[in-house]
Amino acid sequence: MRPLRRDLSSMLPSSGRLPDVEVPAGHFVDLPERGTTFITDSPGPTPDAPTILLLHALSTTGLLTWFPSIPALTKRFRVITMDQRLHGRGIQSSEFSLRDCADDAVAVLDVLGIDKAMFAGYSMGSLVAQRVWRQHPDRVGGIVLCAGTDQFQTNVAERLFHQSVGVSFGRARRDDMPAEADLQRTSLDPKDDLRRWAIAEFRSTRPAAVGRAVAAIGRHHTKPWIREIDVPTAVVIPLRDKAIPPERQRAMAQRIPGATVHEVDGGHSSCVMNADQFVPALVEATNTVLARWTENMKAD
Repeated sequence: MRPLRRDLSSMLPSSGRLPDVEVPAGHFVDLPERGTTFITDSPGPTPDAPTILLLHALSTTGLLTWFPSIPALTKRFRVITMDQRLHGRGIQSSEFSLRDCADDAVAVLDVLGIDKAMFAGYSMGSLVAQRVWRQHPDRVGGIVLCAGTDQFQTNVAERLFHQSVGVSFGRARRDDMPAEADLQRTSLDPKDDLRRWAIAEFRSTRPAAVGRAVAAIGRHHTKPWIREIDVPTAVVIPLRDKAIPPERQRAMAQRIPGATVHEVDGGHSSCVMNADQFVPALVEATNTVLARWTENMKAD
């Protein structure tokens, strides 16, 4: 596995054309007893449209991973993004775990008064989505896992990489944290310069925070229970993914009962750099999950 941050750095728009879509404005929300994070909340076609909460990739933000997909998803869903802890303007804490990220995501639903949602995750976000189901199954209507896996450290090279990162970064230090002024600063307006805004979003997560997240990701191992997932699930696989091999993603999909597979001709940063391919596949995946979620609600 190639180090994820190096592969995700291709999201930095040094060349190529970014998707020409409107980037929604966001705001800070306080999650009681957890901290403050940054979210966007885009309405769906009707007031009672189902909710989808989007969980972003390593070293990015909610908006940077998902801004190309939001306009298409709002045709069926109320769409929420959030900055996960130690990323962007997410919760600042001394530790990072996927378990905490899953609890944070459900805390966002609590604050917004949402009982149940579909959870879609990209790369790191897909790991968090799996944990949301495990820890809060009653809050999950369906899952979409993009560029994900149910296990890391499957070979010597991966084990050495993740273990060395864990030793290097360990517990956060106070000087690793962004200053409060940095967290509350007004972001560049994507309407003025989308490329500069995207670069600023990518750089808003500090390298030390990425290191701690990589160490936590290396401990991700849901393979023993992923067969127990009992909500509608779809898996979106970038066929040229060099960070998480497509065959590993496909094997995960085969272990989830009833999971559908949706392929994208792109690499690990397809959500942005191959958005013309990724967004239609994501829409197909979410619509498939929504149809089965709706059937389940009727049956209940």
